[in-house]
Amino acid sequence: MEPRNIDRKCIVRYSRAPRAQFRRPISNGPDSLQRIARILAVDDFEPYRRFVSSLLHGRPDLQVVGGVSDGLQAVEKAQELQPDLILMDIGLPGINGIEAARQIRTLVPNAKIIFLTQESSPEVIQEARNLGASGYVLKIEAETDLVAAVEAVLRGRQFFDDGAGGRGR
Repeated sequence: MEPRNIDRKCIVRYSRAPRAQFRRPISNGPDSLQRIARILAVDDFEPYRRFVSSLLHGRPDLQVVGGVSDGLQAVEKAQELQPDLILMDIGLPGINGIEAARQIRTLVPNAKIIFLTQESSPEVIQEARNLGASGYVLKIEAETDLVAAVEAVLRGRQFFDDGAGGRGR
């Protein structure tokens, strides 16, 4: 039975309101709220960016807010969107992912960066660590490790693939 004193226009307006940017997390109890993490995907191969988005799509606490294909665009989009997390390839046109991340660190200092790359050279991995990367996932391991890396980094931990210097160090 529907109450008679309800203005139907208010109900319609309310139901069409944009979704709140907060959701109830599963792990922190029923009454706590968690902000949706905004993610920027940076890779020069568009089908791979779609693959990354598909891996994260089922998570209600994650939202891919943009995707770009080169280092300069990454710097611009990061400044524009202010994402919480950036998934960054290293081999990018324009400026490489390391240099883009260096610039992003000054413009968006609170953004966390996970390098998602095929580059497994110890020197490059160390450079990423020195830059302050929160994670490093090899592309070949993305299907199994990316979601775990994102979760760890968003909880304030680091995640480095076994092939990239060991997890959690």
